[in-house]
Amino acid sequence: MREPLRHRPFRFLVAGRVAVHLGNAVAPIALAFAVLDLTGSVIDLGIVVGARSIANVALLLFGGVLADRLPRALVLQGSTTLAGLTQGLVAAAVLGGFASIPLLACLSVLNGAAAATSMPATASLVPQTVPPGLLRQANALARMGTTTATIIGAAAGGMLVGVVGPGWGIAFNAGTFLVASALFARMRSVTAPVPPSERSRPLAELREGWREFSSRTWVWVVVAQFMVVNAVIVGATTVLGPVIADGSFGRTAWGLVLAAETAGALAGGVIAARWQPRRALYVGVALTVLEAAPLVVLAEAPTVPFLMTTMFVVGVVIEQFVVAWDVALQENVPQDKLARVYSYDALGSFVAIPVGEMAAGPLAQHFGMRATLLGGAVLLVLATLGALCSKEVRALTSVPAKVSD
Repeated sequence: MREPLRHRPFRFLVAGRVAVHLGNAVAPIALAFAVLDLTGSVIDLGIVVGARSIANVALLLFGGVLADRLPRALVLQGSTTLAGLTQGLVAAAVLGGFASIPLLACLSVLNGAAAATSMPATASLVPQTVPPGLLRQANALARMGTTTATIIGAAAGGMLVGVVGPGWGIAFNAGTFLVASALFARMRSVTAPVPPSERSRPLAELREGWREFSSRTWVWVVVAQFMVVNAVIVGATTVLGPVIADGSFGRTAWGLVLAAETAGALAGGVIAARWQPRRALYVGVALTVLEAAPLVVLAEAPTVPFLMTTMFVVGVVIEQFVVAWDVALQENVPQDKLARVYSYDALGSFVAIPVGEMAAGPLAQHFGMRATLLGGAVLLVLATLGALCSKEVRALTSVPAKVSD
């Protein structure tokens, strides 16, 4: 498992990703309660978080083209610098007492734009930092690093919000972005995947990426599944969950609930690094159905022990999917087109997230929290069963992992 860490670019990539995830684990908790403190409106919360997601989705394809044309480490350096500056402005607004919903929404748009340019670069950079035989170990190790950071960040987020207020939590996130930018700057040896002489116009490159994406049935089927899954999960955890927590077991405990999922993901990363089913993607997709469990618990028995248990299990099983998915793309898509395929993947998977974030509040007000959460759980199960009906998803096999002498 430690073999990928012998490669210097991979070490800096993991360190930068850890810094980003450490701050990002704090930010959603801090931002949610900052908005609730400002207006007390679940609809306003949906607007602020949804604005970031809309910008993210709108610019994802542009981010994929950039990551296939420019050195991916340079793209990451620029995007994390922009994210650090925007989060710094959010923190200043909250701490300075001049925050408003329009201002927070506008800054969320800029932060979403930064995330859109970094996401395809981050996902497609791993194969440039380790040999092909170490892809599964590298992806699992990178996930374990970010998961550990998320565990610490989620727990710290709840405590920061409860002790010193949401503004300082957002300021902490701004600092971690700037640290990540400095780490990505050290990856100078990682060059652009496409030589300048072989590049075509951006629209032509987008069409080429679309052909790579749409020609693989297993890719677009799974992306369609997660269009539903992500919208449901994000709406429940970023909008409805904090509201339920505020009215029952408290803000600090909600941070611990989120930390339980990432603790499960850490355990899942260890499993994913050592266990590679021949049909790893099929296994990962099937296990996704368990993400419905926390929604049912939030609806029927929103207590900390039940929520922490189900979230831990979800963390374990979802990690099997994420590693299997990354390895499947990295093994089957040409490296010079990988970022664009990742951008189409992210676009399809995330396009419905703003809908989920903005619709969660009104749906809960109209139908009630319980009915909204249970309806989301049903949608998640149906989407997963639909993906499993695909023969290509069930049949795709993995390249055996490298075994060191």
